[in-house]
Formats: sequence, C-alpha cells, structure tokens
Amino acid sequence: QVQLVESGGGLVQPGGSLRLSCAASGSIFRFYAVGWYRQAPGKQRELVAVISPGGGTAYANSVKGRFTISRDNAKSTVDLQMNSLKPEDTAVYYCNLKVLSNDYWGQGTQVTVSS
Repeated sequence: QVQLVESGGGLVQPGGSLRLSCAASGSIFRFYAVGWYRQAPGKQRELVAVISPGGGTAYANSVKGRFTISRDNAKSTVDLQMNSLKPEDTAVYYCNLKVLSNDYWGQGTQVTVSS
C-alpha cells in the first residue's frame, strides 16, 4: 500500500511563488513516474507535470516555463516549484503515483492565487 501526502499549498498574490511537496510511503516510489494534477472548481482534473523514475519531465503547456517538477528518490519526495503564479492556477493540487493497475492519490492541497 502506498500513501501520498501533499503539503505547501496556500494563498499567494499573482506573480508569487509556492513550492508543493509530495511525500510517499513505501519503497516502490523510486521505480515509477509521479505526476502533479490540479482541479479547479467546476473543471476536470488535469495533469500539470510528470517526472519519470530517471528524472525526465513533461509539463502542461499552461505551466511550461513557470513550474518545475523534481524528485528525491532517497527521500521519496516529489516537489513542484511554482513561479509567476496566475489566478488561473488556483486549484486543488494532487500528487499521483501509478503502479501497474493501481492509481494512488494524495488528499490534495489548496493553492489560491489572488490579490
């Protein structure tokens, strides 16, 4: 069983920065890709960024150049550095780990970008 716990959300002004962190339990974390998703009110959950076991990354077009995903396999953590935040980045952010046919999600952390 894998448990994911997100932290680091909060209220920030437009143009500001936040760093989200996802901590995973279990030893299998290092062998699988980890993604950050977000869900805004009334909208579908969308993929924001993903990082492979070896550190390869991919981003949604809407966050390219502003967000950076990174991982520390020794600590079983994946971080999402978010810069130049915009009001449209407001959402609940979730960490996701897919292990074969199993899909693991954290509880989510709220990010609100507002002046």
